[in-house]
Amino acid sequence: MDDTRIRQAGQADRETLVRLLEAAFYDDPVCNWVFPDDEHRRKVNGLFLGVFADVALAEGRVDLLEDGSALALWLQIPAGEPEEEDEIPARQREISDPDNERAELVGRLLGAVHPVDRAHEYLLMIAVSPERQGRGLGRALIEPVLARCDRDGIPAYLEASSERSSRLYERLGFAFAEKTVDLPDGPHMWPMWREPKAR
Repeated sequence: MDDTRIRQAGQADRETLVRLLEAAFYDDPVCNWVFPDDEHRRKVNGLFLGVFADVALAEGRVDLLEDGSALALWLQIPAGEPEEEDEIPARQREISDPDNERAELVGRLLGAVHPVDRAHEYLLMIAVSPERQGRGLGRALIEPVLARCDRDGIPAYLEASSERSSRLYERLGFAFAEKTVDLPDGPHMWPMWREPKAR
């Protein structure tokens, strides 16, 4: 079986998506900063990350490998300042850990640097099962979208949560946006932008 066949996920896949996000991001530096206690993170990280799945299912697109081992959450972002304040960070905090301001702060800091001058594809999150990482599955999910971006002349944007992952994205044509997002007493995140390649 071709383990890189991609299908678009729907609401019926939500539980699968959340389980995959939980597993892939359990040891992620940012999730460890938001929820430093291992046991607590195990209880609430799925609630926190599930909000991203809900947003992509409702407003964007979720690409899922047929075997359920990897996913990519995409949003199409229009040009211009948003008309309303981003409610996702507050929702994440409310749903996962109301007394933990970090559960909201990370989203606020990222939102403050998100580009607004041009419409773009936003890779909100990509997750690969821990036992399948390092096999090119993330690349297999991203490349078809980037090919479409190139064809249509649309840029793409993401935030890498580690320097290692930022280097992987560089190989796909993303460039570091010059300044990291520095979480207070915590890790850095790397905003990255990709111009469409001329055909």
